[in-house]
Amino acid sequence: MGTIEVVLGDITTENVDAIVTAANESLMGGGGVDRAVHSAAGPQLAEAGAAIAPCEPGDAMATPAFNLDPPVKHVIHTVGPVWDGGAHGEAETLSSCYRRCLEVADELNVRTIAFPAVATGIYGFPHRQAAQVAVETIRATRTDVEHVRLVAFDQENYDALAAALAAPVD
Repeated sequence: MGTIEVVLGDITTENVDAIVTAANESLMGGGGVDRAVHSAAGPQLAEAGAAIAPCEPGDAMATPAFNLDPPVKHVIHTVGPVWDGGAHGEAETLSSCYRRCLEVADELNVRTIAFPAVATGIYGFPHRQAAQVAVETIRATRTDVEHVRLVAFDQENYDALAAALAAPVD
């Protein structure tokens, strides 16, 4: 694993090989970050997603990036868990999202990738817990990806991700 950094911004404008979107199982577009990614990539993204769907929670699938600006070549769709109190495997499913995205990135020879704060929007995963899962999973996953950007869409996610990244490694 190379470097991990946290930034506040718009994932659709990241200068990376692949961006991850927090999708729903249909891969045809949803709310939040997924709506932004689909808007930027164009209607072909929903068509490509529909062709490979469904995507189960914790899994990841890739499509071309369509109208996203180069160097972005791929959109990796992952379906996070809906928060239900934390006793229903939510952390394990979220961890699987990040791990599977990195596995898909390796299959595509991606060297730089941008992740949103998966499942912290409408799916309701608490920000700090989600950030800890994200950082721990990325650090623990063997990958050829050289640079990971964790892109927060708001200050609360940014603060949670930055704190998780700054925490001592066990």
